[in-house]
Amino acid sequence: MPFRDTLSMMKLCLIAILVSLSHLAIASDYPNKSITIITPFPPGSTSDLIPRLVSQVMSKSMGVSVLVENRPGANGSIGAVKVATSPADGYTILLATTGVLAINQWVYPKLSYAPEKDFEPVINAAATPNMIVVHPSVKADNLNELIALAKAKPGELSFASAGNGSTSHLCGETLKVTAGIDIIHIPYQGPAPAMQDVLSGRVGMMCDNYSNVIQHVRAGRLKAIVITSREKSSKVAEIPTSGDVGMPDLEAGIWYGFVVPVGTPKEIIMRLNVEFAKALQDPELTQRLDTIGLKIIADQPDAFRRFIAKEAARMQKVVKASGAQIQ
Repeated sequence: MPFRDTLSMMKLCLIAILVSLSHLAIASDYPNKSITIITPFPPGSTSDLIPRLVSQVMSKSMGVSVLVENRPGANGSIGAVKVATSPADGYTILLATTGVLAINQWVYPKLSYAPEKDFEPVINAAATPNMIVVHPSVKADNLNELIALAKAKPGELSFASAGNGSTSHLCGETLKVTAGIDIIHIPYQGPAPAMQDVLSGRVGMMCDNYSNVIQHVRAGRLKAIVITSREKSSKVAEIPTSGDVGMPDLEAGIWYGFVVPVGTPKEIIMRLNVEFAKALQDPELTQRLDTIGLKIIADQPDAFRRFIAKEAARMQKVVKASGAQIQ
C-alpha cells in the first residue's frame, strides 16, 4: 500500500478512535442536566399522557428532571423537526407515533424531516387499536347501520381526525373506500380538539384510538361502532372488530415510541432504553395504561427499527389506496 494511502488510513482510524472516546466520555457523564421529551401533539391525548407518566418515573430513576414539552402541528412534523435538529446528546427525545414515523412521508409531498435518516429508535412503548365512535345523535348503532346512513345521505355525515395524514384520517378514508360511502373529512390540530367537537355533536363521528375514546363510550357520551382491528379486545368483548363484521381491511391503530436525533451515542440510547423500559414496567403506570387499553411493548432499539420499516411499508399501501395527500 502506498505511503499516502497508509497515512490516510491511519488518520481515519485515529478520527474513529477519537469519536468513539468522545462518545464514551459523553455517555459516562450522562445525564448531568434535565432531559426534555417533545410530544408533537397538544395536551389532553394519549400522545401527551404517556410521556408525562414515564417522565415522572424517569426523573426519580435518572436523578435529573425529565420534562415534557408540547410542540403540536402538521401531524407531528413540527415537533419532529425540533428534535431532528437538536444536538445528538440524549437530552432531547421525541414521542413518535405511527403518523410521525410511518405515515407522514407518504402524505406530504415535501416532508421537512426523514424518519429513517434523522432519528435513532430508542423504544416502542405501547400500542392501541382505533375505534369508530359516533355522537349519540347519529342514528346508527353498528357499522352496517352507519354505512346505510351514509349511503342514504351522501356527503352529509362528517368525521373528525387528529389532522391530515393521521391514523384517524386514514381510518376514515379506508372506511370510505371499503364501504363505498361519501363522508366528509374535518381535520383538527390533534386528537383532543377533534374529540371535543365529536362530543359536542358538531361532528358526527371519529375513528380515534381506543385509549382516547373508551372513557367517553363507558360514560355514554359516545356510541362505539367497531374496533378497527382483527384481534378481539378482552376489555370490550361486546364491541365487534372489523374482522367480526366482514371488513378485515378496515384496520387502524397507533403505536407510541421514543426516538432521538441520529448520531446519539449508542451507549446513551441503550441507557434510555433501559430507563424507559423500567418506567413502563412500573406497576402504577402499567395499570394506568392498561385501564385505557394500551398494550405495553417496551422492545429493544433494533427491534423497534425493524418494526418502523415494516409499518412504513404497510402504511404506504394504505395511503396509496385511500388517495390521501396533503398539499
